[in-house]
Amino acid sequence: MFDEKIPTAPFISILYREHAKYINDNVKDEDLSFGLHPLLITIYKNPGIIQEQLAQTFHLNESTITRNLRKLEEKGFIRRIPDKRTKRIEITDKGAEAARKVMDYDERWDLKIKSNLSEEEYENFKNTLGKICEGLI
Repeated sequence: MFDEKIPTAPFISILYREHAKYINDNVKDEDLSFGLHPLLITIYKNPGIIQEQLAQTFHLNESTITRNLRKLEEKGFIRRIPDKRTKRIEITDKGAEAARKVMDYDERWDLKIKSNLSEEEYENFKNTLGKICEGLI
């Protein structure tokens, strides 16, 4: 289906767009999106996390995190609590309920990827992606 001489970027782009579409289709009923759902889950799993930690976790600048936290706060999923010179992020009951509903979508995505690979191919794929990311960051 693909020419062997195609560079890696189009494949990475296809994976990214298909994953975004998959997540958006599944989280829309919770009033979430591809960009917000991993933040919500991380906050759910790490009560009291601070913005700087989120930026480090997702390798995003703090202004992007701030913008997305504002969206989550406006939707009633989180609250930001001042704590000295920073703000702790806490999940609301509404946010916790939404997080529990959407937490397994990334696992389902991985199952979708695994369906075309052997277990060994999948493990090699994940390990290779990890090495590439480590080399880039």
